[in-house]
Formats: sequence, structure tokens, C-alpha cells
Amino acid sequence: MTERNNTDLFENMPVAKAVRTMAVPTVISQLIVLIYNIADTFFIGRTNNPYMVAGASLILPIFNITLSLSGLAGVGGGALISRLLGEKRPDEARRVYSFSVYLGILLSAMFSLATLIFMRPLMNLLGAGRDTYDYASGYAFFVIVCGGVPTVLSNTLATLIRSVGESRRAGFGITMGGIINIILDPLFMFALLPDGMEIMGAGMATCLSNCIACAYFVIVLIRMKNDVLRMSSPLRFPTRKSILGVFGVGLPSSVSTLLFDLDYVIIDRLMSGYNDIALAAVGIVLKAERLPLNVGIGICQGMMPIIAYNYSAKNYDRMNDTKNYSLKLGLVCAVISITLYELFAGQIMNIFINDAQTVSLGTDFLRIRVLATPLMFLSFFHVYLFNGFGKGGYAMFLGAVRWLVFNIPMLFLLNGLVGMYGIVWSQVTADILTVALSLVTYRCYAKRAFASVSAAV
Repeated sequence: MTERNNTDLFENMPVAKAVRTMAVPTVISQLIVLIYNIADTFFIGRTNNPYMVAGASLILPIFNITLSLSGLAGVGGGALISRLLGEKRPDEARRVYSFSVYLGILLSAMFSLATLIFMRPLMNLLGAGRDTYDYASGYAFFVIVCGGVPTVLSNTLATLIRSVGESRRAGFGITMGGIINIILDPLFMFALLPDGMEIMGAGMATCLSNCIACAYFVIVLIRMKNDVLRMSSPLRFPTRKSILGVFGVGLPSSVSTLLFDLDYVIIDRLMSGYNDIALAAVGIVLKAERLPLNVGIGICQGMMPIIAYNYSAKNYDRMNDTKNYSLKLGLVCAVISITLYELFAGQIMNIFINDAQTVSLGTDFLRIRVLATPLMFLSFFHVYLFNGFGKGGYAMFLGAVRWLVFNIPMLFLLNGLVGMYGIVWSQVTADILTVALSLVTYRCYAKRAFASVSAAV
């Protein structure tokens, strides 16, 4: 796609087609990322060792923290690049691109080193017990310590490439990495490594696949010769306002992801207080529920550059049309997901593990958790809207209240009142409050910011 065609996508292409052009590759890549994360659990589950499954599940929140770092550099930089293009300022957009890449590399290297140094206390914090510690720490070494930088950099580059309208190339790179991971998993786990080291084989496969995806993006950027996506000296900083703009959106995005992961850590921690079977069951459910959630996030990620561009260009009619179409599309997908998960929850659990107790408990958990799908989509949808506007303060407010005021306290409250099933019901209960707050916050902002146009949700 040429730069002229990119501009046409942002300005003239029919809204439904533009959103699909941006969202479909992103949704596919999100699903593949989820599938390769699930693939680890699937292949580890073939060992029928619930302690190994639990060990891998414990690392999911830490792996997602690495993705939050790519959110800081990628989402913050990408949203600003789209707005700068809407303002016709490609030179500043180029400097923001370089700054975001350097930022992603630095943050991921620091996080990987910190994980290596503080491995034992980190595993203890996550709730790794005597039977799960070795599995969890071995998996973390390859996925986080060795694979942290390529994981963050590949996701950061994908978001930055998407910000100029090149969603297909961004989606292909993430999809390719995921497919390679799925292929390498059984090779490393069951062919190259001995019995008992399957979880380390899964970690090696994930690390290598992310390295290959990162190499792909570097090659694509060299061949694209896009004037905006071009590295400059690390000493050529963007303006102070632009740097603040990157952090203003990227930091709330990163913090929201961290709080999301903290919610998962607390779920694991609370569930481990019952038994390892419950921990293994909820670990599978937390991955399975991400499929419809990732579809919604993919739609939001595809929508955001179009929103950002037209917001800065003051084309509010096109911006609102994009918002409304994306909202309807996400809600339809959420309803379809609920229907399928309610019907086939038992079969989904059986895909991952054959242990009867784990399957029975996980089936109940999944049917409850999936009810929150449309609520979770609406919550993320409004955060991405504010990110597109460059209003990170609003996004930070919604994210902080969602997790620190509603979700996490609800976990402890319902666990104390109801027990194990209260942990599972907490998401639906808390997100009802979150959606209500999100709708009120957006309406108040829209009434003030778009007084001259229709901005109803």
C-alpha cells in the first residue's frame, strides 16, 4: 500500500471498508497470538500433569507485562504518529517513531534483566509452590529473560506500522510468529527435549518464534522505505510536547495492561489457596476467555489509527462513523462468542487436558467468565477511543478505576462471601460498574469537546 493509498484509507475510503481493512489483519494476528499462547497450554496439557499446566499459567501475567511495555512504546507512539499525520506533520512523526523504537528496546532489556535477578521472589509472589516452582521458573527464563526484547520490539513495530495504515503487514508479522510458535512447540517439547522438560521446550519455541517475527519486521521496514517509519539518531529527539504525548497515552495503556495482569495474578493467588486442580482449571479458562476478548481488542486496535487521524484532522463526522461501526461490530462478535462458549465449554476444556476434575471445574468457570465478554469489550473500547484522542488522562482514569476500585476489590469481596466461585463471578459484577462509568465519562467528554457535532454513543 503506497502512502497515497494510506491517506485515502484515513480520509476517503468508506468507513466500513476502512475499519475492516485495518481491523481484520489485526484481529487475525490477535487470534494467532492467543492461539500460540494457548498452544503452549495445549501441548503441556498433553502431559496430563496439572502441576506443569499450573506452572505455565502462573507465567501468563508476567508474559503479558512484557506486552504492556510494547503498549507504552507502541500504543503511545502509534497513536501520536496517526494524529501527527492528520495534522500533516510527517517530520515530527518520523522522530516519534524512532523515539518509540529506542524506548521499547530499553524498557524490555531492563525488564528481562530484572526478571533474571529476582526470579525466586517473583515466583513466590505469583504463588508458585513446591510442585510448580521449577516448571514456572524454567518457562519464565526462556519466555521472559531470553525472549523479552524480541517480544516487545516485534509488538511495538507492529503497532507503529499499523499507525500509518499498514495493518496488513503488521498483522502478517505477528501472525507468522504465532504460526511458527505452534509448529515449533511439539518439535521442542516432544522430539528435541527429554520427558519432564516439555515446559522448557514450549518456552524455547516461544522465544525463537518471537525472534523470527522481530527479524521479519526489521526486513519489512527496510524494504518499505516509508518516510515516517525511518530510524534516526537516538540524539534527535522529538519535541517535548511529543515525548509527553507518547507517555501521555502509552503510560495509561501500559498501566492498564499491568493492572489487568495484576488481576490475573490475584485470581491465580486466590485460587491456589483452594487446590492445584482449581488453579490449573482457572489457568486454562483465563486463556480460553481471551479469544473473544482478543477479537474485540483487534477491532479497537484497527479502529484507533483512523479515529486518531480524523480527530486531529477535525473530521468529526468520519471519526464518529468509525466509532459507531466499530462498536456494533465488536458487540456482535461478543454475543456470538457467548453463545458458542456456553454451548461448547466442556469440549473446549477437553482440548487442553483430559483430567476429569480439571475439566469439570473449568467448564463451570468458563461458562461464568464468558458472560463478561461484551462488558469487557465496551471497557476496552472507550479506553482506545481516548487513546486515539490523545487523552491519556481519561484512559488512565478509566483503567485505574476499573481495576483498583472495581475488579480487584470485587475479587476479595466475593471470594470472602461466596468462596471459589465468587472469584469467577467477580469479572461480570465489576465490569457492569466499569461500563456504566465509561459511558458517563465519554458522554461528558463528547458533550464538551464535540459540541458542534453529534457525538452520541
